[in-house]
Amino acid sequence: MSLRWILLPLLAATLTGATETLRYNVNWPSGLSLGEATLITDNVDSSAATRKFEFRLDASIPGFAVIDEVTSLAKPDFCSIRLDTKLKHGSKIREERTEFKPEEGFAERQTAKGGKTKMPLNTCGRDALALIYYLRSELKQGRLPGAQTIFFGAAYQISFKFGGSSNVQLASGTEPADKLDITIQGPASKHAIEVFFGRDALRTPLIFRVPLPLGAFTMELQR
Repeated sequence: MSLRWILLPLLAATLTGATETLRYNVNWPSGLSLGEATLITDNVDSSAATRKFEFRLDASIPGFAVIDEVTSLAKPDFCSIRLDTKLKHGSKIREERTEFKPEEGFAERQTAKGGKTKMPLNTCGRDALALIYYLRSELKQGRLPGAQTIFFGAAYQISFKFGGSSNVQLASGTEPADKLDITIQGPASKHAIEVFFGRDALRTPLIFRVPLPLGAFTMELQR
């Protein structure tokens, strides 16, 4: 399971006007903190022609550091325009850009070393970062999105299922939440995660839980 899929949807809410800064603690199954992630948008609502989303991750285990920087540009309807990624996992570094060209029927991924890949695209393609905000927008309107394709290096099929309502325990206290079971099907893999969205007006994700052989890997909201 790639850490990018585990950690991309890390959110906590600090809201000032149209700018939102989101922070999470990243925790190992034992409860040991691995680091923090930050996600920022300069346009929470749809008032601008272009939305910008940023994700930064700084986490580590002994002998292995993960430093990720991801920037997404999207239209007001969360359809992606461009995705830039710089991922450093241990000694491996990957830099690439994906440009979304629905008028031409494809998304083009280009690596820093010059490699290019074209992926089929319909009228609206969403990258994994833009999808986070699209999902929140749909939940705010009382809707659960249908299965769709998202892009993050490759094309992935993703589906959502409502898992019930409950109270979740955070360091700051107990909060009501709705659980979503999210299934991610990649070219050669299939994974499932649990996400607990707060029942506040922003539908803030409170906890992400990823089942692993060693236990549940969690991300917890900082209040």
